[in-house]
Amino acid sequence: MSQKTNSTYVRPFGLRDKLGYLFGDFANDFTFLLSSSWLLKFYTDVMGLDAYVVGIVMAVARIIDAFTDVTMGRICDKSKTTPAGKFKPWLRRMCGPVAISSFLIYQSAFADWSEPAKIAWLTVTYILWGSIFYTSVNIPYGSMASAISPEAGDRQSLSTFRSIGGVLAGVIVGAGIPLFAFTNDAAGNPILDGGKFTIVAGIFSIGAVICYLLCYYLTTERVKTDPVVREDGKKDTFIDLFKRAFKNRSLISIIAASIVMLLAQLTMQQMANYVYPNFYRNTTAQSASTIFMMGGMFIAGAFAKPLAAKFGKAEVAVFSNILAVVVNIILFIIRPANAWVYAGFQFISWLGLGMFTMVSWALITDVIDDMEVKNGIREDGSVYALYSWARKLGQAASSSLTGVLLSIIGYTEATAFEPVVTEGIFNISVIVPAIGFALLALILWFWYPLHKKTVDANIAFLKEKHSE
Repeated sequence: MSQKTNSTYVRPFGLRDKLGYLFGDFANDFTFLLSSSWLLKFYTDVMGLDAYVVGIVMAVARIIDAFTDVTMGRICDKSKTTPAGKFKPWLRRMCGPVAISSFLIYQSAFADWSEPAKIAWLTVTYILWGSIFYTSVNIPYGSMASAISPEAGDRQSLSTFRSIGGVLAGVIVGAGIPLFAFTNDAAGNPILDGGKFTIVAGIFSIGAVICYLLCYYLTTERVKTDPVVREDGKKDTFIDLFKRAFKNRSLISIIAASIVMLLAQLTMQQMANYVYPNFYRNTTAQSASTIFMMGGMFIAGAFAKPLAAKFGKAEVAVFSNILAVVVNIILFIIRPANAWVYAGFQFISWLGLGMFTMVSWALITDVIDDMEVKNGIREDGSVYALYSWARKLGQAASSSLTGVLLSIIGYTEATAFEPVVTEGIFNISVIVPAIGFALLALILWFWYPLHKKTVDANIAFLKEKHSE
């Protein structure tokens, strides 16, 4: 049966929307995961910059994001709905700029430039990509979930398919680069080939454009909302938004959860680029581990929706993160000498993390609902913008922390294979994720308030409100 929106009949929610939303995160992660997982490795090993310098640049960009993300969210909320929707048009407008700016970051031909010139190039291109163009496409894309369907089950399906899209991109990025962008030095050690990496980055940018367009043409926005207007008729300002945000426990706690989650997840991903080639001297196992990650995520995806429906999204996420903590502690204790054993344990860790990942995007729609219940205003774009900024903070914190820790253990291009350095690499790869996953479980259980009973009550209230 077709759904009716503003006197116009549209096709019902279905597999086409799920696949379209999958391609959206596929597109996002072609550039986001390239940055979060490989930018540090590229700029230390190919461009010759110190790890902490790269971390500082990423941290500065996140400060800028505090303004650009929220601005983009407000633009979305205050804009009128077009025939294509309120959020979708931004995917078509900005897919080209985000892809081009991502490719420009990884120009190995500039490796012989002076250090100040390379830092300047990194700073400008990284801010253009992440703080401006990626923001202008990612905020509308994330906000679309609430507009595609008002149903909780549909939103959970979108969250699952979005996560699968990210996993598929992660497999291509994580497995493809070790297979095609590494070569061996005179001593037989695997090293990153800058020229090959630049070519791969260009291919990923093309893939991003294609996937954004697939998302645009396959999805339909069914929930039509007017620009945000306060009930008293006064102009709504940034200060008003932040006042509402910081009074809302669900939003603040999910922001904290996102930061520590990405701190753990991205540190694990970034350190894989050092553990396998430097500690184990085995990039084949690194590529295989990415396939294992995909397997863990797909298994998690199969169980996420029924488990979340029965026990609650936050409850399922707490258990899955405890599993990831246990796996990393075991790895630290047994310190396997075989790369394949390490990869096997990482599969179990990704299985635990995957369960949280599959429900994470539905959690933010729960927060958006909660803020509407409490404030009487629906602000999909603005709330998602704050959430997106938090995720970028987690990305920057991970890269900054990883860069600082690598500098502390003495990692440079010259010391990359010394035993004391490689032992330090292994320690970082398991200790930091274990701490992050433990903090995430604590936040979701003790601080985050939207457990199953509250979420169900909010959904019922809003259904009644919107049917009036």
